[in-house]
Amino acid sequence: MAKSKVRIVERLESYVIPLIQQEGADRNVVGFWPKALLTLLKGISKIYGGVVWLRMWFFRIGVLRRWPLGCQVISVGNVTAGGTGKTPVVEIFARELTRQGRKVAILSRGYRRKEKPFLQRLFSDTIEPPLVVSDGRRVLLDSETGGDEPYMLASNLPGVVVLVDRNRVKSGRYAVRKFGCDTLVLDDGFQYQRLKHSHDIVLVDKTNPFGNGHLLPRGVLREGVQNLRRADFIFITKSDGNSEKLRAQIRKLNHHAEIIECRHAPKRLRNVYAQGGRDLSWLKGKKILALSGIAVPQSFEGFLRSYGAELIECVRYADHHRYATQEVINVVNRAADLGCDALVTTEKDAVRFPKLSSTAVPVYYLRIEIEILKGAENFHDAVRHICFKPLKKPEDGQ
Repeated sequence: MAKSKVRIVERLESYVIPLIQQEGADRNVVGFWPKALLTLLKGISKIYGGVVWLRMWFFRIGVLRRWPLGCQVISVGNVTAGGTGKTPVVEIFARELTRQGRKVAILSRGYRRKEKPFLQRLFSDTIEPPLVVSDGRRVLLDSETGGDEPYMLASNLPGVVVLVDRNRVKSGRYAVRKFGCDTLVLDDGFQYQRLKHSHDIVLVDKTNPFGNGHLLPRGVLREGVQNLRRADFIFITKSDGNSEKLRAQIRKLNHHAEIIECRHAPKRLRNVYAQGGRDLSWLKGKKILALSGIAVPQSFEGFLRSYGAELIECVRYADHHRYATQEVINVVNRAADLGCDALVTTEKDAVRFPKLSSTAVPVYYLRIEIEILKGAENFHDAVRHICFKPLKKPEDGQ
């Protein structure tokens, strides 16, 4: 996508997303155009909901086929668009499965990666193999070509194959045939029904479980919350260990799934442009410029404040923003002009940063990992339990 088109899309996102995420009735919205836009989006969401229902019905009656691959397929996904903290969960699942002797491949569609133009892909007469971001020994593609999350996962998971393709039946077959994989982790796979899942793991963000209850594009739901019934395991993310109200709500929607609570725990500051980093205790009393281009920047900024950082300025870009070199230089220099001790960003943003030989202030990213709070002793036990639990799923549907 051309840079000018990307900027237009990001401007639209920066306007529309806060509008559709707000609480309360549409009648509380001020202004003719915002009200008109929400009315339009609500109409589109009804059409979208009908398409989702019809698609799931076709899968249920066998008009559309789910393809088995003869190996374990673990889907990690959600019912909302963005912000549940899925990538660290995918990472730790793949790591634990590898430790338990599995040959693991992560299958991703590579959201917002650099692709060939649509018409060129549409009329191509050749079937191209999946992109190999990592062959388990080396990282082979950068974040722009392979996608932000696949590149980050490949960098953090030696021994794990990471493949990118819209057609994950094709990439799954490739992983089995080419790399001998016996376990596939389907990244963002809850809605991807073409590949038959062994287990469905669904993440629910405690801080904003289901948005305002509307389907896309009026809200953030990809499908109705009643479809949580398809999940075998539900992870309540960003939890404080006290989620009884949300647990009760989930249990009404799904009577059989096991519920595990976890939190995204900051572990360390790592230098983006040099070796080493800092312990989190270093943040106390430091003046920080926070830079992020993620779905929920408030969570990241809250982590920094909780460790005593003084956030002098928070610079936010649209989710998956592709940073130009001059943009990063300008923000780094802005941090220096404000007298900041450092610029701190997220790990997802750091993989999209251009290479710089030197910076006016240190540039760090916040390394996040998952910790189990309730439902299992630790992730090792959780993964073993999930992989060896007999699958008993009810009829799926809307």
